Amino acid sequence: MQSAPDSIRDIFYNHTGNLIHKWDHYFDIYEKYFSKYRGQKINILEIGISHGGSLQLWKKYFGAHVHIYAIDINPDCKKLQEENTTIFIGSQSDKDFLGHVASQLPELDFVIDDGGHTMDQQLVSFEMLYMKVKEGGLYIVEDTHTSYWDEFHGGLRNPGSFIEKSKDLVDSIYDHHVVDKSKIRIDEITRHINCISFYDSIVVFEKELRKQPFHKQIGRKTITPYEPVELKKKTLLDSIKGIFKKEEAHPFSLNDGGIEEIK
Repeated sequence: MQSAPDSIRDIFYNHTGNLIHKWDHYFDIYEKYFSKYRGQKINILEIGISHGGSLQLWKKYFGAHVHIYAIDINPDCKKLQEENTTIFIGSQSDKDFLGHVASQLPELDFVIDDGGHTMDQQLVSFEMLYMKVKEGGLYIVEDTHTSYWDEFHGGLRNPGSFIEKSKDLVDSIYDHHVVDKSKIRIDEITRHINCISFYDSIVVFEKELRKQPFHKQIGRKTITPYEPVELKKKTLLDSIKGIFKKEEAHPFSLNDGGIEEIK
C-alpha cells in the first residue's frame, strides 16, 4: 500500500537545502489551497527569492511538472536559475519592469507575493500581475502583518495599507447589490475576484469572473406574508431628493429572477 506523500510542513522541517524562512501556520494554509495542484503540470510565480530555499520547497511539494517563475531585486539571485525555473531581476514596485515580466509569463495557476512587503510593492504587484492568473487560480500575498507596521509604510487602519485596500475590495464583490456604485471600485480586476480570504499574515484572492446574481422563487404560497415594520422607511427628505434626482431601481428588484408559483 502506497503511503501518503509528505505534507508541505514535513518537507519544510526535513529540508536540508537552501535557506527557507516561513511562519509555521502558513503550512496549514498552503495545504488547504495547494494540495489539488500536486503532481499537476502548473505554472506559478513567486515574488521574492532570497536564498532560493522556497524554490526547492515548491519543487519537492508539487513535483516534476511545476515551472516556477520568480522575481527578485537582488541580481545575485539569478545564479539560482535552473531547469523549470525562470528568474527575473527587478523591483516589484516598478510598473515597467512588471509589465515586461507579465508579457513573458504564461497563464499562471497562482502567484505568491513574498517579496519586500512594503505597501507600494504589494499594491503595485497586485495591480500589474493579478490578471495573469488563470480563471480558478489564486493570488496570495504573504506577510501582510506589515500593513500594521510604520516602517513598511503601513499602520493600523492606514487607508494606504494593503490590508485596508483589500478590505475595500470586499465591497467590490457586492457590486450587484450596491445602490450607489460610484462609491466602490468596479473594473476588470474586481469583476474577477470571486472570494477574498483573510488569515493571520496572508490574504488569498480566488480569481474567477463573478456571474450576475439572481434570486428565484419556486413553489406554493401557504401563508399571508408578514409585512416587515423593522425596515427603514423613506423620509420626507428622501422624497424631496427624489424630485430632483431620478430614483434608481433597487438592486433586489434588478436581480429578481421571478417566481414560478404552484397553485
